[in-house]
Amino acid sequence: MLHATQQRAAAGRRPFAGARAAPRVVAHSAATVATSLPTVDVQFHQPKLAGVTNEQQFKAVIKGLVAQGKFPPQLEPAWEYFYDNYKKAVINSGVTGADEKLVTQVQASILDNVLNQAVDPYTFPSFHTRLIEPYNYYDFGQRYVATLIDFQNSVLGFRERFDRVQELLDQKHNVVILANHQTEADPGVFAHMLGKTHPQLATDVIYVAGDRVVTDPMCKPFSMGRNLFCVHSKKHMDDVPELKAAKMETNRKTLVAMQRKLNAGGTLMWIAPSGGRDRPNADGEWVPDKFDHTAVELMRNLAQRAKQPGHLMPMSMFSYPMMPPPTTIEKNIGERRLTAFTGVGISLCEELDVAAIIAACGSEDKEVQQKALATAAHDAVKESYAVLSKAIKDPAFRATRKEFTQPWMA
Repeated sequence: MLHATQQRAAAGRRPFAGARAAPRVVAHSAATVATSLPTVDVQFHQPKLAGVTNEQQFKAVIKGLVAQGKFPPQLEPAWEYFYDNYKKAVINSGVTGADEKLVTQVQASILDNVLNQAVDPYTFPSFHTRLIEPYNYYDFGQRYVATLIDFQNSVLGFRERFDRVQELLDQKHNVVILANHQTEADPGVFAHMLGKTHPQLATDVIYVAGDRVVTDPMCKPFSMGRNLFCVHSKKHMDDVPELKAAKMETNRKTLVAMQRKLNAGGTLMWIAPSGGRDRPNADGEWVPDKFDHTAVELMRNLAQRAKQPGHLMPMSMFSYPMMPPPTTIEKNIGERRLTAFTGVGISLCEELDVAAIIAACGSEDKEVQQKALATAAHDAVKESYAVLSKAIKDPAFRATRKEFTQPWMA
């Protein structure tokens, strides 16, 4: 549920069409490709885009916007590339209803939101609560991600551990997930994997979000549908030197917001301690990137200082084929989007025994202890990831492993 202040802000934002409130214009198209998931109608800010249903119409809209000076001409080929490879991924999936109309409606909804942000940009606060009224940004993001998930070859690992997470949250305990991170779509993947069995975890988790997901025009609309603690990562802190002081102040405010939520209890947080997305190694293999021990220590410290008990749980995520990031870290906002229809998955590891890990490292040095904890978390994720990725890629192997289930197929 939205906080009252955010409800007022959402209601007062001027839509692209210039009306007083975002119209609930919906286009009835194919359901999400997972047949066990409910149909989600496409909602639009700009009524004209609701009637765009094929490639020719969509690309004509882009050209028209460029001609009117409403769309940067240099982005036209980039969006055509995005449309073309997305269309190929969806139509070649072989899923019933995955046709050109579905592709175009989803693409039109993304364009609609990017244009809306150009006219009426949203500024993310330190703690952002997902916006679902008057426009449902959560459904918008979930629908797009669903079209790229091969649910028949996707898995949820250790469902009973997620049961335990929900039990802890119900008892007002806090849980911090320490996960590897692979694509922009990871929040959508997480929510789809848990939507059938743990809907509250899917919607209520709070992601620790870096610069790009709240500033990149293509990312912002999707981010608006998630709960976020907004931070500036160490990797981009010095990108613009004159902004460093302001970024550090934002991070301070975010830490205050985090501690407040943890003090209240019942908070589920998701953080990628690597500080960014995984990249392929020298051999071209995708493995969880190294965890920053200061990020893990920050989570441990916040959880320990909270008025409610806290738990640290590593989690592996496999999603890179869906939207592989650039092979190198880029400082500039905006990147070429490549998409694919693929199996994905998440698998939760056992809770970290912080006291035992620190005791086993055999040192009184705080930094040594912190690195030992980060290494233990990363090792757990790497081990889990190796099995998870094999279960997704190899159905025969998957059939032998009881810890992997597909509740959406029931």
